[in-house]
Amino acid sequence: MSFSNVNLIFILFYVNNVHFQDKSASGEDSDNIDWNTDDELEIQGDTAFSSSSTLTTRGTEAFASSGEASSSSGVPNSKLVNHFVGMGFPEKQVLKAIEENGEEDTDSILNTLLTYSTLEDSPPKQLCVNSDPISSDYEENLPDDLSDLDGWSENETEDNTSSLSEEHKNLLSLESTGSLSEKEKMLLSLANMGYTVEESSIAMERCGPEASIAELTDFICAAQLSREADIYLPDDDLKPRYNGVSKIKKRKFFEICKKKNDPETETIRLPNPMIGFGVPSMQPENINRSLPDSAIGPPFFYYENVALAPKGVWDTISRFLNDIEPEFVDSKYFCATARKRGYVHNLPVQNRFPLVPLPPLTIQQAFPLSKRWWPQWDMREKLNCIQTAIGSAKLTERIRNALERFDGDPPTSVQKFILDECRKWNLVWVGRNKVAPLEPDEVEMLLGFPKNHTRGGGISRTDRYKSLGNSFQVDTVAYHLSVLKDMFPSGINLLSLFSGIGGAEVALHRLGIKLKNVVSVEKSKVNRDIVRSWWEQTNQTGNLIDFEDVQALDGDRLEEVISYVGGFDLIIGGSPCNNLAGSNRVSRDGLEGKDSSLFYDYFRILDLVKSIMSRSS
Repeated sequence: MSFSNVNLIFILFYVNNVHFQDKSASGEDSDNIDWNTDDELEIQGDTAFSSSSTLTTRGTEAFASSGEASSSSGVPNSKLVNHFVGMGFPEKQVLKAIEENGEEDTDSILNTLLTYSTLEDSPPKQLCVNSDPISSDYEENLPDDLSDLDGWSENETEDNTSSLSEEHKNLLSLESTGSLSEKEKMLLSLANMGYTVEESSIAMERCGPEASIAELTDFICAAQLSREADIYLPDDDLKPRYNGVSKIKKRKFFEICKKKNDPETETIRLPNPMIGFGVPSMQPENINRSLPDSAIGPPFFYYENVALAPKGVWDTISRFLNDIEPEFVDSKYFCATARKRGYVHNLPVQNRFPLVPLPPLTIQQAFPLSKRWWPQWDMREKLNCIQTAIGSAKLTERIRNALERFDGDPPTSVQKFILDECRKWNLVWVGRNKVAPLEPDEVEMLLGFPKNHTRGGGISRTDRYKSLGNSFQVDTVAYHLSVLKDMFPSGINLLSLFSGIGGAEVALHRLGIKLKNVVSVEKSKVNRDIVRSWWEQTNQTGNLIDFEDVQALDGDRLEEVISYVGGFDLIIGGSPCNNLAGSNRVSRDGLEGKDSSLFYDYFRILDLVKSIMSRSS
């Protein structure tokens, strides 16, 4: 994607200052907005931005002298100029801001000047890119579209439309005839900011028809950041393997795999509130859950993935897993951070109980020492979904500089800018005018892992953030698995697929369920080392057996493992969400994607285990 001069400035202006336009914004979270980009940026806010609102830019040419600056009312008031110059703004910027806003609207002048400062601090190549060394590993995974920004030149003209897509040009053509629908007007607004019509359409689909421009652009930008490293990419044929079963069942399996999702037949919708079959603080009055005979355990199974997947994905997952209704749960009901997930399982849903002690449920409970620094206008009580990257030092420096311009509370427009960034990156207050990203130890606590779970052994901070961002929220999963404690008093045999850093194992251990035999399948060596270290530190007396690749776990290998451990009581796992999460337009191919198609291996292995165990019983 190639950006014109005006489009690039428009994007940077919007990303850093879009909420400045709403002087009545309160900065409080709204209970009516509940959305995310899955793995996961769940930016919540109440900012409304009308589709009829406009932002004006007048190019990038700097004024050569104060004599060139003018406004509709003539030469700017020298006192007004001196006032803003005295605040530390360059005279040229002050004159330009006055010309754009007029002399009467001093708030708009200040907002424009703050925007100029932000633009100076944020070179084009850093749009939606983490500049910290800790996050440098993620830059290579960003969409190729952003690479064009490095070549942006101030000599480009505003009316350059040669690089616009056909869809964008069509929208411009329709606009000239006055025949745009409301949806098309919104698409055009996003396209004029430099976003593609395709990614804009996806954002509108996922955020809903009532979403504001602010929510849509945050959604798109966040999704670009949350792309994962392709650690699960197989080198050979990407089609799922189905070894060790009859030809008829194999043919049926591949027939189902080839079916495309039909959005018109989507039947599964996300609930609101997202509490599944109940959470400790909220229990539905009537829970009607019936399982087909073929799904009744043991072995029990438990599958997890992002809730906001593309249309039809959860219908397909449900169809493969015995048509069991997914249980959609947001972990904000279990801890101080949101994490929207869907779970398909054949576990009982009665007589669940939470882990104790209960984890902190608000930011203030989780970080009591930050209370003295927390401004009253930051009304957050919950953090957004933990992601695999963190906010940059440049961003936190920019926030501090913006706050230090004011003796008391900053203007509402500045508050909005800061709150947006704090929500987006889960920044917390650590001093006067100082925010900071979460430390790995703090993320471990929020996700329910023991302290230092991912620390040491040559594991980098970057790997710690990546591994934690892709993990289970332990308290949520433990609540669902708690029903197993009375069912298996002597312990459990666990097959853990896509084990990650051992969220399921930690949950079972904290529930007091003995781990007799654990067969762990995990591609990442970093994650396997973390699980092995935890196993040794907690003095587990059972057996931990490692495998690297789920696709190598065929019928013969499973026969050997089942013969050794005596069968599995629980098969648990969450396949990669790379092709499911957010508005990943580059490879958001649903369950047909290279990574997320590994769901079919979860199903394949589950079916093989059930078949092998039924023959030996």
